[in-house]
This record gives sequence, C-alpha cells and structure tokens, in this order.
Amino acid sequence: MSGIYRLHGVVKHYDWGGYSFIPALLKAENKPKKPFAEYWMGIHPLGMAGIDTGGSSPTDLAFLAPDLSYLFKILDVRDMLSIQVHPSKEAAETEFKRENAEGIPIDSPQRCYKDPNHKPELMVALGDFWLLHGFKPTEELTDTLLNIAELRELLPVFNNSGYPGLFKHVMEITQEEVNRILKPLIDSLNKIYESGEMEKSSPDYWAAKAHKTFSSDGNIDRGIFSIYFFNLIHLKKGEGIFQAAGVPHAYLEGQNVEIMANSDNVLRGGLTTKQINVKELMKHVKCEATYPQILSPEADNEGERKYETPVDDFRLSVFELEAGDIVSFYPQEVETVLLTEGITEIDNENDTIRLQAGSPAAVVFPGDKVYLAAAAKSFVFRASGRIHNR
Repeated sequence: MSGIYRLHGVVKHYDWGGYSFIPALLKAENKPKKPFAEYWMGIHPLGMAGIDTGGSSPTDLAFLAPDLSYLFKILDVRDMLSIQVHPSKEAAETEFKRENAEGIPIDSPQRCYKDPNHKPELMVALGDFWLLHGFKPTEELTDTLLNIAELRELLPVFNNSGYPGLFKHVMEITQEEVNRILKPLIDSLNKIYESGEMEKSSPDYWAAKAHKTFSSDGNIDRGIFSIYFFNLIHLKKGEGIFQAAGVPHAYLEGQNVEIMANSDNVLRGGLTTKQINVKELMKHVKCEATYPQILSPEADNEGERKYETPVDDFRLSVFELEAGDIVSFYPQEVETVLLTEGITEIDNENDTIRLQAGSPAAVVFPGDKVYLAAAAKSFVFRASGRIHNR
C-alpha cells in the first residue's frame, strides 16, 4: 500500500489534562471543560487511531499498519503527572504474562502491565515545559537534604544507604510519618505559594502545588519527596529529553509531543489519583544519580532536524517552515506527520492533504517522494519506527 491519508487519533480525558490546547488543535468544542490530556496516534489497543480510506468511517490503523512499532502522542499537562517509571522489555514481558495468569483484566485499575512491551520515550516541548527527571547528583541531593530543615533527618539515610535506601525509605514509611515530616514544610510554603511570589524554578513551587492538587483527608502525598530528590528541568520550545527504562520522571506543566515504543506500561509512585503500586515501582526504578541530557535536533541539508535517541523503536524529526517553504522526504515505512502550528500541504504524485487546525495529522505509506509546502509559518513533526539508513 502507498499514499497519504488523514489520521484520526484518540483523545484521552485524564484528569490532569488541559481544557483548550488539544481542543483548539482538533477544532473540537469543549463547553463542559473536560480535560483533554492526550491525543494518541497509533495502534495501541487502548487507543486505536483511524485513517480515511474512502469508506463511511475511518479504518483502524492497525488493519493497514499492524506492525507499527511506535505510539505518537500530544500531551497537555495542566496538573502534574504521576511520579513514574517504565519497565524494560524483558521485565514487561515477564510481568504482563504474570498478570494474565493471575486473571487481572487488562482494563482493571489494579492492572500494572497493559502490554508485553517496554516504553522508552522521547518528549519534545511545544513551549515552556517543566518536568522532573532522574535523581539529582550526589552533591546536589546532599545540599537539598542539608539545607531544607524539614528534610534534614533523611540525610543520614542517604549517607548510609544511598539512593536506593533513601527512595525505599520514603516510599515505604507510614502515612503518619509522611505527614509528620512534610507538614511543617508544606505549612511554611503555603502562604508564599498563595501570594504568587514563588518561582517555578524552585521545587518549593511544585511541592506547594502538588499539595493543593493531590493531598486529601489531611494526608500529604508522598510524591512530594521526589520533587526534592529529582532534577527539576525547564525545557524551551523544540528541546527534548529521553526517558529510558527505569528512570523516574514526572511531567509538571506544559504541552509536548511524545513518541515511544507502542506501550502503556506505567508504574506510579505519587502525585496522581491513579493506582500507586510501590512494590512494582521499586522493582524497576533506577536509584542512581542522573545527569540530564537536553536534546536539540540536528539539522540535515534538507532542513529536517532529527532527535537522536539510543533506541530503534522510533525516530522523530521536525520541520520549522516559513510560508512558501517546500521540503521533501522519502518515507521508508509507515510514518506519521503532525502539524502543531500553521498550515501546510502534504502531497505526493497522487494525494494532497491540507494539514491545519481541525485536521493536523496524516499517515504516509512508503513509496513516493513526499512534499511539505507551507502556506503559513508551520511546525511539523515526522514520526516513524524501525527503519534503517534514514
């Protein structure tokens, strides 16, 4: 099969999602202010995209691309996402099989492993984006525990047991102990947070916001510890970061595109209303110093800028086009083209589709050379899976 087809993704209405960014991109009304958190463009069973093939309704993408190795998404993070990690491929296969044998339904809230795949992922910011990523280096974490009086009692734990001992300690202590340690800290932050004088570059801002969002019934969310333990990162538009198996992370605020292996395996440890399973989380989390690597795309001669990652499940690149620009590429397998800003026509010898708000995505099958012609300043992503020599 060859050609270009309009793509219809699947909206996920998770409670942390924003109200306007994804509806504006899709030209979808949202009068009841439902949270539009994610827009899935792939073949995952929990969110199957469709393509226009001339019938009365879209055709499941899996029918024409059953081996698609990646899942492409748009995210709008209004409230913080959970502290989470993703399992390795081997671990996912083992644990998925185990939960199947235990008879846990695939859509059960108690289900931890939704499929037998790993979930390495790359995210690229569409504007200012804030996230947590991996544990701070030793010196920074030591300074944090030493200089925040309410957390100082954790410094001997870190000195004696390292990253694994510290994280295990705060994840497994009783809720009463969590409250005892964190309540004085939260009390000291609340008035400053309410005044609007806190900077987002401070973990105090996110700790106070997390308390307002997730703490309930007098109990403080233990995920707040991780806000102080992890690297706090601010990405600008076009900057990316890669999340490998086992690296703990949490998205805090902003919009991004995200590409990952075709999986929905997420193990959560706080800052969420969804299931938290500390036992499963601790099986997979890498408790070690992390030195964040901010990714900037590397441009080739055609103006395509590519993000380099260490996995072969997916590839992602971006075109930043001015009105009148025309660029081209040869799709080597089933690829997804997504416009996040502007108006651009995508065409080959036989097909032409206009990408714009309301219809921002298309699927391109291998064969003919594909052209992108910008009718306005545009930001266009190109996503693909396991290919070679690209």
